[in-house]
Amino acid sequence: MRYLGEQEVEDIAMGAAVMASGGGGNPYVGILIAKQCVADNGPIPLLTLDELPYDARVAVSMGLGAPTVLVEKVPAGPEPVYALEALEREVGHTFDALIPSEAGGWNSLHPMLPAAQRHIPLLDADGMGRAFPELQMVTWSMYGQSASPIGVADERGNTLLMHAATNKCGEDLCRGATVEMGGNISLACYGMTGAEAKAHSVAGTYTLCENVGRILRRAREERSNDISELRETLGAVELFRGKVEDVERRTVGGFARGLVHLEGMDAYKGGVLDVRFQNEFLIAERNGEVVCTAPDLIAMFDSETLTPITGEALKYGCRAIVLGIPCAPQWRTPEGLATVGPAVFGYEGVEFVPVEERCKQ
Repeated sequence: MRYLGEQEVEDIAMGAAVMASGGGGNPYVGILIAKQCVADNGPIPLLTLDELPYDARVAVSMGLGAPTVLVEKVPAGPEPVYALEALEREVGHTFDALIPSEAGGWNSLHPMLPAAQRHIPLLDADGMGRAFPELQMVTWSMYGQSASPIGVADERGNTLLMHAATNKCGEDLCRGATVEMGGNISLACYGMTGAEAKAHSVAGTYTLCENVGRILRRAREERSNDISELRETLGAVELFRGKVEDVERRTVGGFARGLVHLEGMDAYKGGVLDVRFQNEFLIAERNGEVVCTAPDLIAMFDSETLTPITGEALKYGCRAIVLGIPCAPQWRTPEGLATVGPAVFGYEGVEFVPVEERCKQ
């Protein structure tokens, strides 16, 4: 076991903003809340999956909603605890460890709040190895784990308890609650044993995010925009460098949906890149040809500072480096692609090809 202090929390948030593929919530909001929570309650214990007992009781703590809302409706802080308490009342016991649903600037930090306040450990793992927009788009669901019962809460202390027939039904019901409760809510769900968490989670997510965040912090300190170490760490390929010329963005049904259009600079001058998103960046087309699709990651960085650019922060004039990053291996299986492949997001005619192979072609 090791402990996460304020610097570790900040590095994790910035690294998670990369692994979130444009979604997962604003990292700066999460950093402020999580660092204050650590200052108030002390460092947070972090367990690897190997250290977790097989009979431990584990729950997922996560936020749900449109990342655009987080910019204006900043989380108050207690809502993750409210959601966890709602789940505990239903199942009749407390939990021995918490795990994030995904890598995201806010969602990676979300379980830190109840973990710090309850003095229970986090697991160095998650259910995606990146971020996806829907509740059922996790490895636990792919392996048959039920999300229900689901504790739901907002910042005012309003709580709901849901039992859904399927995890997709749980997504639809919670998404409806999200719209009614202000666009962003907290959930506690996917109650599981330590054995199930070991078998079905993506391991090492917090450690990877921390390493990526540390690389970005060093780059800022050295005023460097060299992406070579980042590419090596993530196995990433460069997709494009360009200036944002247009952003179409709307918040619909609890999602931020849209398209960003970039015009090339440097070696890509004369070219264009279009990236479509639903909270997360899902498909990138360079000069009309697909170069990266979900479940592989599409990440954008400020070309001068290497600061990660999330979907809600995109605006005209941003100069960005765009990378394609291989996803967790679980998603490249037939079961994984049936859960989060291009067709799931409406891109019926697009076949998934690993980003490293597309770019070789």
